[in-house]
Amino acid sequence: MKSFMDAPSAFDGMPADVGVLLGRIDVSKGREQLYEDQMPELLQTLSEQSRVESIRASNAIEGIEVEEDRAEKLARSDQPRPRNRSEKEFAGYRDAIDEIMRADRLELPTVPYVLHLHRVLFQYTEARGGYLKAEDNLIASREGGRRRIDFKPPPWQETEGLLRSLFDGYQEALANEQAHPLVLLGALVLDFLAIHPVLDGNGRTARLLTTHELVRLGYGVARYSSVEQRIWETKNRYYQALRDSQEGWHGGAHSIWPWSRYLAGVITDCYERFEQRVTAARDTSGMNKQERVQHWVRNLAGDEFRLQDVRRALPGVSDQTIRLALEPLKVQGVLRAEGSGRGARWVRVPHQEA
Repeated sequence: MKSFMDAPSAFDGMPADVGVLLGRIDVSKGREQLYEDQMPELLQTLSEQSRVESIRASNAIEGIEVEEDRAEKLARSDQPRPRNRSEKEFAGYRDAIDEIMRADRLELPTVPYVLHLHRVLFQYTEARGGYLKAEDNLIASREGGRRRIDFKPPPWQETEGLLRSLFDGYQEALANEQAHPLVLLGALVLDFLAIHPVLDGNGRTARLLTTHELVRLGYGVARYSSVEQRIWETKNRYYQALRDSQEGWHGGAHSIWPWSRYLAGVITDCYERFEQRVTAARDTSGMNKQERVQHWVRNLAGDEFRLQDVRRALPGVSDQTIRLALEPLKVQGVLRAEGSGRGARWVRVPHQEA
């Protein structure tokens, strides 16, 4: 709401680097339909993989972890019964993200709709989903074992009025084209998190709202490359960008740009990953799965990667096949393995070492 009270002031003076990111995003957005027309089967595979990543990552940001094999089972339509609180919250996010992705048409967000998403999110738990908070809450973090208050949201009695004003301001700003739609989306999410309208699940609800608006605004990358996964991988920057943009928020003296820069960077990275996967699929047509893995390692991988990076880049290739493909590269001196288990990394050997 605070970001939309004086919209011209809030949205003027966009930093040049944010404008560059938004330009890159819009160019990538323009290529989406081409990929959808030419490679529908690949995009369907990417969509399913991104779905599981989004569910796991958005919960993991809040410290809610589900074992990998259970996560894949719970993500299926014939899912088993959730066994504990973490699995119940995983299943709730699954249903909420599926509702967004499968909708024929998405409406502009409103207070009732956001509370509906919150209700879906907590439907399998004992928590009271779908209601605004009835007591004050705080945004806090831990440093060196000590609790630090990062931000104090407005009093709970003001929550409903602030939320309604926020969504009204967002809709008006979109209609009047007061800024790039992704800048307006960033301001919407920033203010939503500052209001902190529910007792539990604010972050996950905000990420669902982000995905909802990306899809509604035509940024289909949210279907094929997990925004939540990228936030999870950069969560320290996520929290820092929020802190920087929420400073002075109560008096309307804050700057939306640290958060806008971060969000635009996340979306840019998602488009880059999406297009890398499309390129890899085109370049490896006719190759078997092990050859596809080795091509990705030699031509597209970074200097370090983990098994899950290969899995994300090459949907449909099993972990066993990936391991079989990596072993010859290890023998040839192209790669070396560091660590073991889930934390194991594969490191490219410099040419002079090989």
